[in-house]
Order: sequence, then structure tokens, then C-alpha cells
Amino acid sequence: MEQLSNLGRVVANTASRRYHPWPGYVLGFALGGFFDGILLHQILQWHHLLSTINGEDIRFQVAADGYFHALMYVIAAMGLWMLWASRRDPAGLSGRLLFAGILIGFGTWHSVDAVLSHWLLGIHRIRMDRGNPLFWDLLWLGLFGLVPIILGWIMGGPRDDGSHVSRTSGQARALAVLLVVGTGALGIWPLRGSEFTTVLFAPGAGQDHVLRSLASVDAQVVWTDGSGELAVVRLADGQSGWGLFRHGAILVTGAGLPAGCLNYLRT
Repeated sequence: MEQLSNLGRVVANTASRRYHPWPGYVLGFALGGFFDGILLHQILQWHHLLSTINGEDIRFQVAADGYFHALMYVIAAMGLWMLWASRRDPAGLSGRLLFAGILIGFGTWHSVDAVLSHWLLGIHRIRMDRGNPLFWDLLWLGLFGLVPIILGWIMGGPRDDGSHVSRTSGQARALAVLLVVGTGALGIWPLRGSEFTTVLFAPGAGQDHVLRSLASVDAQVVWTDGSGELAVVRLADGQSGWGLFRHGAILVTGAGLPAGCLNYLRT
């Protein structure tokens, strides 16, 4: 009976030391939003939350930024409450794991912002004053989205059983992340030795616009479908398909980015 009692205490102690990562995730997410709003909206003034909507009305833009910061304030307060609620959990007081969770949440904010705000909704871009905003979007996503998430994982986030991730497991996970990122980079890098390039234009582009766009990069048309919006072309030596994104292409094989990151929405 005494052994069973001791076993029960061990199980209970293990359960009580289970790490809860959500306070770090939520706080990091809010800090990412504050970082974005304070640096980009106010200090650098590269964009506002709704730059592509009624962009000339600065009072409207400032008000929208204010509501955005209020939302981040509420999320941060939730994260602090979650952290306070876990104060009796000794494992929850691990500074390393808490910081790892904050890094992951911080990177998650910038990843969500890039996909949702920049490319799906098109309400703003990182640099609204640049003719090629995609470069700045990807740079910001890499530096403040992917890098913090990878660092947070490497620092050793918690597992479901509450134990810390071993060094070997962390290295394997980091290697897996690098493989995924490397695979994506290969997709972005133009294909070598490929004679033909497939180009898809947005619906309604029209055959005349497609032909003018292809001529602008000295592309020789090999085949087109009935609408003229899907074409197989042969690019001139030294030419890249990247320039076609500026003329309405939403997909160019060998240029890597899916759907041209929605063709620079609203820019």
C-alpha cells in the first residue's frame, strides 16, 4: 500500500509539473503585434493597418491603428492572466521555456500577418512606398516570423508529458525545419535546364494583355489555351519569369512563389 501511495504521489507530482506553453504563446503573439504597430505604423511609418483602404484619410488610419493596439492590449492581458494562473505550477516558471514560447508566439504573429494581411486581404504591405513590396514582405517574414519560430523550437519547447526535449531531439527537429525551409528555397530558385516556362494569368486578363506581357520579357509563345490566360513560353537567355508577376501573372513555374503571392494585392 505504501508503494502504491508513493507511486500516486509521483504521478500527481509529474502532472502538477506539466508545462503549459500557452501563456508564452499568447504573450509572444501580442508582443509581435505591438512590435509591428509601434515600429512600422508609428516610428518608421512604412504603413498603417488599413493602408490600402481610404489611405488618404490619416485620421481614419490612426484610429484603425488605435483599435489594433487595443486588441493587442487585450491579448497581452489574457497572456498575463494565463501566466498568473499557472504561478503554482513549478514547471510553468521555467524562464527558458517561457522565452521559447514567447519567441514562437512572436514569430507566429508575423507569419499570420504576412499571409492574412499582406497576401490574402491585401490591407497593407510592409513597404507601401516601394514598387516591389514582395521583397520586403518576404524579408520581414523571414527575419521576424520564421527565425523566432525556429529559435523557439531549438530552445526546446515542452512535450505533452511535461519533460524537456532532449538535445538530440531538438537537433533533429531543427534539421527537419531546415529541410522544409531548404525545400521551399529550391522552389523559389529558378529551374535550371528547363527549356519551357508555364505562365498563368489572372482570370479576365485577356489575350491581348497576356501577349503584351510576354513580349515585355522577350518570351516566345509555344502554346496557349483557349482563353489565352495559360501559356507555355520559352524565355530568352538570361531572362527570368519574375518580371511577369508585375504584368498580372499569378503563377510562373521556376519563379517559386505560389500564385505570385496573390499578385501584389492592391498595390
